[in-house]
Amino acid sequence: MALYASVILLTELLMIAMTIHVIGYPGFTRVQKRWFLFEFFACMFCAGAEFLAKYFDMHGSTFSVPLTVITVMQFSLSPMLPVFFIGALGLYRPAIAVGTVFSLHALTEIVAAPFGWIFYFDAAGKYFHDPYYIIYEGTYIVSLIFMIIGLFYVGKRFKKRDIMTIVMVLVIMVAAIGSMLLFKAYTDYLGIGICSCLCYIYYNDLVQIDTQTELESKQGQISDMQSHMISGLANLIESRDMETGEHVARTSDYVRLLATNARKDGVYADQLDERTIDLLYQLAPMHDIGKIVVSDQILRKPGKLTPEEFEQMKQHAAEGGNVVRRALSGITDEEFLSCAADIATYHHERWDGGGYPSGLAGEAIPLPARIMAIADVFDALISERCYKKAMPPEKAFEIIKEEAGTHFDPLLAQVFLDHRNEFISIGGSQWTPY
Repeated sequence: MALYASVILLTELLMIAMTIHVIGYPGFTRVQKRWFLFEFFACMFCAGAEFLAKYFDMHGSTFSVPLTVITVMQFSLSPMLPVFFIGALGLYRPAIAVGTVFSLHALTEIVAAPFGWIFYFDAAGKYFHDPYYIIYEGTYIVSLIFMIIGLFYVGKRFKKRDIMTIVMVLVIMVAAIGSMLLFKAYTDYLGIGICSCLCYIYYNDLVQIDTQTELESKQGQISDMQSHMISGLANLIESRDMETGEHVARTSDYVRLLATNARKDGVYADQLDERTIDLLYQLAPMHDIGKIVVSDQILRKPGKLTPEEFEQMKQHAAEGGNVVRRALSGITDEEFLSCAADIATYHHERWDGGGYPSGLAGEAIPLPARIMAIADVFDALISERCYKKAMPPEKAFEIIKEEAGTHFDPLLAQVFLDHRNEFISIGGSQWTPY
């Protein structure tokens, strides 16, 4: 009896612990919590009722009527445990349907109790089964079959599922019920309690995995929206500058290729991880977004700009970061904003400090802007503009080489020159043979 009492006490404590956890857990809806609480409360009550029946059967009691009422409630609730079990795992409609059918069994228990047709207690508190006890056993077996079917169905509902967990639940349940039937070791409610805990953990994990998958999908959609918005803004600016979106696309490709090769060659490799390279590729189109503050008269002037006009043109770099933050603030994170702002603001800075808008020099210029500077100047040299003809690619490479260490970061310029054939393959389609 002491061992049996320990089993019941362990079951009660386990269900109390799970109840406290469910009540305080924010990850489930009220409906989900309700089903789990039904399961835990019912398991606690049934385990306690069974213990009372067994205790007074061994020690005698004059409380036959209260014991009968408690046992009727136990027999009514026991087949409902698998129903609550499956309902807690999200199969609300099947659980409600089967629970409604099983309510007829509860009604049968209540009607049969006064006549002792299923079970009864004698005047000394001894507990006996009537031949109609098979009604309870049959209902209980049907409920277990329902639970087994429900477990496998739940596994199929989720994108990521662990069949081993379902098998473990079934093994524990069969072992608990089998030990009760074969060896009269009343561990069935402990088994149900353990299985409830396992399924609680299992369901929680599945929900989190599916939520994570959905979140990743949403993040991908947001990233696509950001990319389309960035491309749209960049193309809008380029159209004002009498350019097409080809400049935006080429410079993005140049930036990614330069950053990737720099990392491979060991140049700034500690700063150029996959995340940073992806950001550079996404944000390169924003480099000239500050041109939105420059008038069309200056942007589209076919000849050389006057000193005054050039000072106005330089404002696109000074305002670039502000425009980026106004356009993207609230829809992306600070890392994204900072990288975009650095590219838009500092891509006209020079390695020797002679650039604009801030006159930064050397590594004080943010790395994304130093990479963007090479890509932007190279594409400008080899492209035809309203104020100039396109330059042969080899001449453009010579200019990059000559200005390494003055205009451009010498390490990045060398990477660019070392991989010139790869850059030719990106930009060669728009060049006119010479």
